[in-house]
Amino acid sequence: MSSEPQQTQVDAGPRASLQQDLTAGLVVFLVALPLCLGIALASGKDVPLMAGLLGGIIGGIVVGSLSGSHTSVSGPAAGLTAVVAAQIATLGSFDAFLLAVFFAGLIQIAMGVFRAGAISAFIPSSVIKGLLAAIGVILILKQIPHILGHDTDPEGEMSFDQPDSKNTFTELLTIFEGDIHLGAMVVGLVSIALLLCWDRFKLLKKSIIPGPLVVVCVGVAFTFLFRSVGGDWLIGKTHLVQIPGGGSFSDFADSLRMADFSKWQNSSVYVAAFTIAIVASLETLLNAEAVDNLDPLRRKTPPNRELIAQGIGNTIGGLVGALPITAVVVRGSVNVASGAKTKTSAIFHGVLLMIAVILLPTYLNTIPLAALAAILLVTGFKLASPKLFKQMWKEGRYQFTPFIVTLLAIVFTDLLKGILVGLAAGVVFILNSNLRTPIRRIVESHLGGEILRIELANQVSFLNKAALAEILNEVPRGSKVLIDASDTDFIDPDVLSLIREYRETKGPARGVSVSLNGFRNRYEIQDAVMFADYSTRELRDQVTPQQVLDWLKEGNHRFCSGKQISRDFKRQIAGTAGGQTPMAVILSCIDSRVPVEVVFDLGIGDVFTARVAGNVLSDKTLGSLEYGVVVAGAKLVLVLGHTRCGAVTSAIQLSTSGQDAFEATGCAHLPSIVNEVAASLMEGECLPGEIDSPASEVFIDEVARRNVLRTVQGVTEQSEAIRRVMDGGRVLVVGAMYDVATGEITFLE
Repeated sequence: MSSEPQQTQVDAGPRASLQQDLTAGLVVFLVALPLCLGIALASGKDVPLMAGLLGGIIGGIVVGSLSGSHTSVSGPAAGLTAVVAAQIATLGSFDAFLLAVFFAGLIQIAMGVFRAGAISAFIPSSVIKGLLAAIGVILILKQIPHILGHDTDPEGEMSFDQPDSKNTFTELLTIFEGDIHLGAMVVGLVSIALLLCWDRFKLLKKSIIPGPLVVVCVGVAFTFLFRSVGGDWLIGKTHLVQIPGGGSFSDFADSLRMADFSKWQNSSVYVAAFTIAIVASLETLLNAEAVDNLDPLRRKTPPNRELIAQGIGNTIGGLVGALPITAVVVRGSVNVASGAKTKTSAIFHGVLLMIAVILLPTYLNTIPLAALAAILLVTGFKLASPKLFKQMWKEGRYQFTPFIVTLLAIVFTDLLKGILVGLAAGVVFILNSNLRTPIRRIVESHLGGEILRIELANQVSFLNKAALAEILNEVPRGSKVLIDASDTDFIDPDVLSLIREYRETKGPARGVSVSLNGFRNRYEIQDAVMFADYSTRELRDQVTPQQVLDWLKEGNHRFCSGKQISRDFKRQIAGTAGGQTPMAVILSCIDSRVPVEVVFDLGIGDVFTARVAGNVLSDKTLGSLEYGVVVAGAKLVLVLGHTRCGAVTSAIQLSTSGQDAFEATGCAHLPSIVNEVAASLMEGECLPGEIDSPASEVFIDEVARRNVLRTVQGVTEQSEAIRRVMDGGRVLVVGAMYDVATGEITFLE
C-alpha cells in the first residue's frame, strides 16, 4: 500500500486524462527501456537482449490492452531472472525455454478462467506494504552506483547477489574506493536536484512537461557537452542506454525467435512451464495489488482477468522470443507517480518501445543511465517513505513484523524468495493471532446480571480448539455464558464437539448456565438462550428503583465507550409479544439527537418513553407517567433534558423579547410549551450575548437544567398517585441532562 494516506481524487476529463496518460507512458517508456535490457542481461548469456525488449512491448501493448488494471504496467520481471536462468540451463536452449513460456501462458489463461485469482484476496496487507517498501529500498541502493557512474551491474537487476560477483552492499563500497565517473555523477546529481525541485514547486509539478522527461533531455544535453570536453568527463557507451539492432524493421524481424515445438514431448518443458506460470502469477497478483494501493483513485484490478491477460501475453511471447512477463511494481509505481489515469499509458509505453527498437536506437543510445537512475532513486524514496515505517510501527507487531520481515527478505535475497518468506511470515502471524484470539470475551451487564459473551471469529478451525477450551475452563462457577456464533461462517467439527460437551455436561457440573446464539442449522446445535436480555416481570420484581437507575447509567456508559450489548431483537420481539413490563418511564424532549433507547443501550420492551418538546408536563404526559408507574409497575421515572435544546432556546428568545409564541410562529398550541419552559427563567434574565456565543450556550444549558428539575418537582407535586408509590419506596423520580456533543448523561439526583 502507499506510504501515506491519499484522498480519493475526482477523475479528470477525457482530454486531460489522455494528456496525463501519454506523458506518463513516455516516462514509463524511458524507465522501462534500460530495465528490459538489464533484466535480459541478468537472465544469463543465452538470453538475447531483444528478448527483454520484446517482453516490454508485449507487456505494454497486449497485456495493457487486455488487462482490467488502470495503472499496472507489465514487462519482464527481475523476480524471474533466477527462474529463467535455471530453466534455460535445464532445457538446454533458449528456444526450448520459449516453448515452456508458451505453455506457461496457456496455464495462466486456465488459472484465470477457473478463477484462481481469488488468492489475491488472502494476501496480507502487511506483506504488500513490505513489498513496496523493499522495492523502494532496493531502488535506492541499486541506483546509487549508476548515478555515480559505476555501471558494471546491469540496470534492472534486483537480487542481493549480483552477476558481477558482488552484492548490493559491496557494490556500494566500490564507490568509496574511487570508482566514480565524473560526467555520469554530474548528470545523476543534477537529475535528482531537478526531480526534487519539480515535486516541490506547484508551478512545475502541474506543468504539462513531466519532470522525468526534463531530466532525460538534460542528461542527453550533458552527454553531447561532455563529448566536446573529453577526458574523464566523456560519457561512453558503458554509461549509456544500449539498444541492439540496426534501426530497421527487417533487423527487428530478424531478431524474433520461435519456440522449439519439437521439444513438446520433453517432460522438463512442462515442469518449467508450470514453474514459470505459478511464479509469474504470484508475482503478478502481488504486484498488481501493490500498485492498486498506490492508485489515488483506489481502483481494483480484476485478478482473474489479469491472469488471462498475462497468460495471453506469455503465450505470444513464447512464439516470438520474449522473456516471460508479469505485472511489475517498479514500472507501475513510476506510472502512478507520473499521473497516469487509465491503461492508455501502459499501452503507449509499449508502442514507444516498439518504435524505439525499430526506428530510434541511435538517438536513444545517447541517454545516460545516470539520468534514468535518478528517476528510479526518487521513486524509491517515495515507496520507502519514513511515514510508511512509522505507520506500520504504530499498527503493532502483528502488522510491523511481517512488514519488516518481507522487506528484509526481499532486500537480502531476491524478489521471489523475499515474497515467499514474507507470505510465510504473514501466514504465521495470522495463525498466531487466530490461536491467541479465536474469540472475543465481553462481560455484559444485562437486567438479569452479568453475562460472559464469547463471540466466535468468522472462521473457527481445529487450531482454535485449545484456546477455546482454555477460556471455557476459566469461566467462574455459577456464571452465565453466551456463546455467540452470529458472525461465524465455519466451525470445525472438533470445536462443535467441544461446545456440545461443555453445554451438556461440563458447564452444568460447575453451575454454569450456557446459552447459544447464531449457530447455523448445519451445525446440528440448537440455539438456546438461558437468560433474559430484556425486561420481564420476574426480573422487575427482583430489582429496586436504585438498581434500575444504575442499570441506565451503565447503559449510557456502554453507549459512550462503543461497547453496546449485542442483542437478538427478533427474540426480544417474540418474548415481548405477549405483554410488556418496562423497568422505567422516561420523559424526554422530541429532539432527534436524543434517541432514548440508543443512548441508554436498551432493548425492546425495557422502558416506556414519552417525548414532548422541552420535556414539559401536561395533563396528557402526566397521565402517561402515572400509567407507567401505578398501572404497569415501572420503578423509575426519569426526566431527560439535553444541552443546546431548541425548545429552551426559543422560549428564552420569545420570553425576553416580549413576543407571543402564536404571533411569532403561527402555531396555536406552541404557547403552552413556551410558557412552561419560560417559567424556569428568573426575573430579568436574558441571553448574555449572541445566540451562538459560548456565554449564551452556557446560559441556555443552565435554563434547560432548571427546566428538568422543575418538571421533576411537578411530577411529585401534581401526581398524588406517583407520590404515594414514592413514599412506599417503590419508585424514584429523577432528572438527567444529555450532552449532545459527547453523548454523556449527567444525572440530577
